[in-house]
Amino acid sequence: MEPNAVSGGGFCMHLYSRKACSFKMALVAMKDLLDRAEEKKIAVGAFSVGNMEMILGAVKAAQEANTPIILQIAEVRLPYAPLEIIGPMMIAAAENASVDIAVHLDHGLRTETVAKALDIGFTSVMFDGSQMPLAENIATVKNVVNLASDYDATVEAELGVVGGNEGEGKAHEILCTNPADAIHFCDETGVDALAVAIGNAHGNYPKLPELRFDVLEEIHNAVKTPLVLHGGTGITPEMFRRCITLGVRKINIATASFDALASYAKAYCDNKEGKPNYFELSSCEVEGVYQNVKKHIEIFNMQ
Repeated sequence: MEPNAVSGGGFCMHLYSRKACSFKMALVAMKDLLDRAEEKKIAVGAFSVGNMEMILGAVKAAQEANTPIILQIAEVRLPYAPLEIIGPMMIAAAENASVDIAVHLDHGLRTETVAKALDIGFTSVMFDGSQMPLAENIATVKNVVNLASDYDATVEAELGVVGGNEGEGKAHEILCTNPADAIHFCDETGVDALAVAIGNAHGNYPKLPELRFDVLEEIHNAVKTPLVLHGGTGITPEMFRRCITLGVRKINIATASFDALASYAKAYCDNKEGKPNYFELSSCEVEGVYQNVKKHIEIFNMQ
């Protein structure tokens, strides 16, 4: 299956200043997608990307399914895909797509990175202060919310500690989100989306996780803020659906897409007779991500 081309055109003259640009309707704030997901009681998929092929594959799946998605990249991935290069590429893909797409900075660790993403044109940012004391997390996120308001951008934050590691960083032990803290945090920060820890973890699970649906339900009943599930790779469709019924409106998929790309690329190289062809390899990488994103879109859209 040949990948659909996504044009890289459509950049405005002031490439790095969102406030100076006029974007097409396909590039939207993440809050718009979360509001629609809440109305339909589904979740919007947030798919991490690291190169052009991943962007093309994710957008192809979204367009085929006629379903909005979120394209995102975490700060720890930026040494491999510099923000000033991949960011405009993500934005251009969203601008030229036939479905609405939000472009999101995932797990921002420094306010400088958040500010840079906003100025490039990201319509959503996450500041991850989950390793900070609660008061410091609140204060920093409030500053990010104020900054993002100048760009009409959505802000996500994390409370509790999602396990595993995002990229090749230090692994973290899971610390479930305290529902009482969630109330205080959302009230104080005015954040648009809250990533919660309920036994989920980044990366591949060594065994099926035991998610704390009781904690998720208590948080959902206590706050009106849309909830976010990180560490989606390896969670079953049934578990996804239960999370969605308990207020999860954004689900992150990263490792599964990276693994799919690598698997398709390896299969091509292993089975290719003669010299591998770059363009065939590129198409295989797009196909791997497309198949993974397509599968998850179908699960998240179930009602």
